[in-house]
Amino acid sequence: MNAALKKIFPLLFLICISIFWGLYYSSNGPLNDYGRANYEWLLLIDGLIILPILYLIYSENKRNALLKILVFGSLVVLVGSYIIPNQSKVLWPYLEMGRYLLLAGLVIVEMTAIATMCSAIRAATINHDDLDIAIRSSVEKYTGGGVLAQILEFEARVWMFTFLGHRIDPSQYHGSKHFSYHLKAGAKTTALGFIFIILFELPIVHLLLHFIWSPMAANIISFLTLFGLLFLVAEYRSMGRRPISLNNDYLIVRFGLFNQKNICLSDIHSITQSSGYAPRSKAVK
Repeated sequence: MNAALKKIFPLLFLICISIFWGLYYSSNGPLNDYGRANYEWLLLIDGLIILPILYLIYSENKRNALLKILVFGSLVVLVGSYIIPNQSKVLWPYLEMGRYLLLAGLVIVEMTAIATMCSAIRAATINHDDLDIAIRSSVEKYTGGGVLAQILEFEARVWMFTFLGHRIDPSQYHGSKHFSYHLKAGAKTTALGFIFIILFELPIVHLLLHFIWSPMAANIISFLTLFGLLFLVAEYRSMGRRPISLNNDYLIVRFGLFNQKNICLSDIHSITQSSGYAPRSKAVK
């Protein structure tokens, strides 16, 4: 089994057992003895015994595996509370009560991790260290890398540039030479335009949804719009501060808040100066 499949195999197992046992408990046929064999221990064995064993087997970082076991164990209990018939629940009500204590503990752990990460970012800002490396090392300490780490890195940059963007110097990023891109093709001006458009339409749309649809829908959509506005503000501030850099071995491509991409200079066959507009295509990035 390759490394990529090993990382997602427990998650795939969780999805499969959720779908299978959901169909099993909701059916009324020979498979479950026409509803008389909806035993809760069937899901309990798969979700709270076999799934943790898979995480321990396929995870290289045991500390990271234990955290994921707690998270996905809570998800199994949540799934079971919906798919297991109430008349078949014996132990499940006690697991549901313990789930809230577990989630409270996870929130405390996550808040501690976020505080540690913010401290590392603040120290890197003061010492003029590479902020991408500081964020990556702080995130991977708790997640062990992978897709989740990349998502958290992106989110960390959103909050960092929203609140600490004015203290970030482009020269503190790694690279012997730095190049800007925010003045090309009106990228920064376009982001600023979208910010003003959202600020203008947000109260109008909120009032329309409040009176035409429902107050709850208006609040949810306004919250999501504000989160998108937060992203645009951070993107606008990061464009002028996260440069494209060049060192002896790599071209370091950064654009806005997105994760950086290192291109080995030996992989670049040739460089040609562009004399006009580059049309969109699959081969052009």
